[in-house]
Amino acid sequence: MAESVAVRAGRGVRAYLLIAGAWVRSTMAYRASFALTVFGNFAVTAFDFVAILLMFSHVDVLGGFTLGEIAFLYGTTGTAFGLADLLLGSMDRLGARVRDGTLDTLLVRPAPVLVQVAADRFALRRLGRITQGLLVLGYGLVVVDIAWDPVKVLLVPLMLVCGAAIFGAVFVTGGAFQFVAQDASEVQNAFTYGGNTLLQYPPTVFAKELVRGVTFVLPLAFVNWLPALYILDRENPLGLPSWFAFLPPFVAVACCGLAGLAWRAGLRSYRSTGS
Repeated sequence: MAESVAVRAGRGVRAYLLIAGAWVRSTMAYRASFALTVFGNFAVTAFDFVAILLMFSHVDVLGGFTLGEIAFLYGTTGTAFGLADLLLGSMDRLGARVRDGTLDTLLVRPAPVLVQVAADRFALRRLGRITQGLLVLGYGLVVVDIAWDPVKVLLVPLMLVCGAAIFGAVFVTGGAFQFVAQDASEVQNAFTYGGNTLLQYPPTVFAKELVRGVTFVLPLAFVNWLPALYILDRENPLGLPSWFAFLPPFVAVACCGLAGLAWRAGLRSYRSTGS
């Protein structure tokens, strides 16, 4: 069983790379246009941080956090979300495929439907968002005085990988919901893009009910809030123990497992247009 799962996973990865590679080759045929779209994506996402800079032109701290600390939060969630958006950002088009019946063509191809939907129209321009997030993260790491130790050093890249996996699970779950709702891309975006925006700010500026919700219901807090509070030596507003900072890998695995179950349930519920 383990071998068959590994074989299927390997085939899925190869299929994804083949589809994404085809879109990349198509994109790179117009290099000037590609460069402009990457820069445009970078500039558009940069406006979020510009808004934060404007706020700090009037205040010294926001929710008890300095500009550098918020840059650290912004950079971690922005990079993690950018990775998930690059790999799975096409999931919001699934509703349109269900409505117009073009999903039927994916069902007869020798590749997993999830892989085909995720790799469809693979947009390399989304590297602009990742680049912008990394630059802000670098700024935060430089200006914030962090008492580094080996655990904290390892926790930073772990945040990015696990955060991308958690956001990816939200993308897939949102795609599964579209099998039923068919026109729910905006609902999905509220949890993906909206969740990214939420995590750019410290948890101390939000009501505790909201913080509990994104910790225990939709666990977006494990993308950056909980590990970042540990790295920055900040108290958790919910009074949670410090070991919660090390749970993102387990939360990411659980979220991906639940997303997989939701996807299978959604795919089984799909009824072809018959045309």
